[in-house]
Amino acid sequence: MASKNILVAGAGRFGSTAASTLFQLGHDVLVVDQNRERIQNLIGKVTYSVVGNAADEILLRDLGVQNFDIAIVAIGRNVEASIMTAVLLNSFDIPMIVARATNQLHSETLFRIGCNRVINAEEDSGERMANLIFNPDVLEYMTLGSTFGIGKLALPDRMHNMTIADAGFTDPRDRYRLSVIALLRGDSVRINPHQDDQLRHGDHIVVAGEKDLVDSLTQ
Repeated sequence: MASKNILVAGAGRFGSTAASTLFQLGHDVLVVDQNRERIQNLIGKVTYSVVGNAADEILLRDLGVQNFDIAIVAIGRNVEASIMTAVLLNSFDIPMIVARATNQLHSETLFRIGCNRVINAEEDSGERMANLIFNPDVLEYMTLGSTFGIGKLALPDRMHNMTIADAGFTDPRDRYRLSVIALLRGDSVRINPHQDDQLRHGDHIVVAGEKDLVDSLTQ
């Protein structure tokens, strides 16, 4: 995956975790927060960290965020600041704006003002969000160590009506180097499905393997 320029507005627990995870994944990450201590704690963990108001148009323009690929509104408790920041970022025509919402109304408002993706997340879910934002087909993600993860995703169209074996999942060393550890169909869940099980439209699969391979499966 090519490196992206990413702005993270807000350096609370959620924003800090998301920013540092994205930096570890190889992206250039700029964090803006008014809390100097939070910004100092991010030195060496992100590309740039700046003390300032993420809803300050002059500051953001001076930082060049209008040229960024992605902006993350990680402001949680202050709903007004979250919405104001999202509106401002949308005016810069940033290709993708992701925001954290604290409730359903907050989420609906963020969508209506132009956010591409809204994460209804708890504060400690910043790492999970960082792994999800680049791939909308991955519905859930959990890391296991620095390079290994488990992802739940909608079945890619090209695999409809194939068996698990035909799709290339008979062994972790096969085509995708991923293991299918669960098959979800409606309300039913099959753990460790058989290689002859047929995959159908509407299925979800849970796969385990290296993080980059989970992403490449849906491309």
